[in-house]
Amino acid sequence: MAIEVKNLCHIYGQDTIFEQYALKNVDLTIRDGEFIGLIGHTGSGKSTLTQHLNGLLKASSGDILYNGESIYREGFSMKELRSHVGLVFQYPEHQLFEVDVLTDVCFGPKNQGLSQEEAEARAREALALTGLDESFYKQSPFELSGGQKRRVAIAGVLAMKPEVLILDEPTAVLTPQETEKLFAVMRNMKADGKAVVIITHKLHEVLSVSDRVAILRKGEYVDTVETATATESSLTEMMVGQKVELNINRTTPQDPTRRLAISHLSVRSPEGTNVLDDVSFDVYGGE
Repeated sequence: MAIEVKNLCHIYGQDTIFEQYALKNVDLTIRDGEFIGLIGHTGSGKSTLTQHLNGLLKASSGDILYNGESIYREGFSMKELRSHVGLVFQYPEHQLFEVDVLTDVCFGPKNQGLSQEEAEARAREALALTGLDESFYKQSPFELSGGQKRRVAIAGVLAMKPEVLILDEPTAVLTPQETEKLFAVMRNMKADGKAVVIITHKLHEVLSVSDRVAILRKGEYVDTVETATATESSLTEMMVGQKVELNINRTTPQDPTRRLAISHLSVRSPEGTNVLDDVSFDVYGGE
């Protein structure tokens, strides 16, 4: 068993007039060798919960066990915990800071005590896994596209070879091809006995890659369900607390005027990936 969350609460502004529960009585188990999806509406506490799992935030009450040991016990090494539990933030620029891509990805392994040579080998391997070749190594991470920044941030965590990998909205700005490459990496980690946790609003992704799905609503734990028995409708209902109609009836625009025409548009990324391939469509006023 990798991580066990027990009756966890986190209160912002505790003992003030602004006191507000971000998490309330959350129980969750993350097992070795499994892929867990963590879902919930914006503001449901997903990101707050994941920042507890590697000790970035301290619980107001409750406990978190890593391999059976409380991370809040006296003398527990948070530095060692963060070497084993890797977190990729929702916004990659929050964890990019070095002068170039290779140096940035080397930071984690060097902080683990590896030599420069060992750290570079880890960094090169992680960057290759995320689809970034040597042409990116000396570029500033702040000059990259949103998707490239995200892949550098993911590589920085992968280079530390964590036992648990937590990713907060990792596919938000990735192309479908980049997303599939990332999921292939995560599937390999799972096959190696590692645990993977992904926060996403894309329910089809959760259903396609996870073993179980945990649902939060307004800071409270709702349930954890087996993915094989879940549907987008059932997950949505648990997220909002009531049945949701996913099909929307739209009226047909009257006498629409074409505002935009796209014809046979193709785009390739700097790495040579087909981002758009022969796309054509029209956009009309009133729709």
